[in-house]
Amino acid sequence: MILELKQLFGNVFEEDLIQEIAKVGTLKEIPEEFMMIDIGQNIKGIPLMISGAIKISRENENGEELLLYYLEAGDSCTLTFAWEMGETKSKIRAISEMPSKLIMIPIGHIKHWESKYPSWRRFLFRSYQIRMDELIETLDSLAFNRLEKRLVDYMAEKKRVNGKNELFITHQNIAQELHSSRVVISRLLKKLELSGKIQLKRNKIIVL
Repeated sequence: MILELKQLFGNVFEEDLIQEIAKVGTLKEIPEEFMMIDIGQNIKGIPLMISGAIKISRENENGEELLLYYLEAGDSCTLTFAWEMGETKSKIRAISEMPSKLIMIPIGHIKHWESKYPSWRRFLFRSYQIRMDELIETLDSLAFNRLEKRLVDYMAEKKRVNGKNELFITHQNIAQELHSSRVVISRLLKKLELSGKIQLKRNKIIVL
């Protein structure tokens, strides 16, 4: 664990903090589509991402899911920090986009490290700013962008996160994450295929 921490956070955290994280943290390797936490569950720890990607999403009262952002190597979920301070339950769902490795830190150490380690405090503020910027981009996309552009941006982000142009996802899954209907998404995907931007396969989309 020390090696992974130093590779990703050696220029971010003090040596003493890295040693503490290694002492209290739990290294986890999770498979694809593993649910880290669901909406309404108690928050017991926060992740430091080593590799892979975790999809963070919300769900409305009708069960429709909205993709918020991804956690990748070197990231943590600052929304968890904010809600932990208010002692509330999770308001997000976190599911692995691919096989991932992360270090889970028990909640009880968060506030203590804020006052003890300046680097930890800076990390929290920086992570919070990044997450807020991503949320604003999501809101802007919902409010101002046409669905076709949102769909193109969605697939481009999926391709970037997964590191490959083959996306194993159904039209229904995309519709749920973009708050649309499967029929509309299927029609737009066919339009993109005819324009030469993608190829449609069974439960798979190839981004060209």
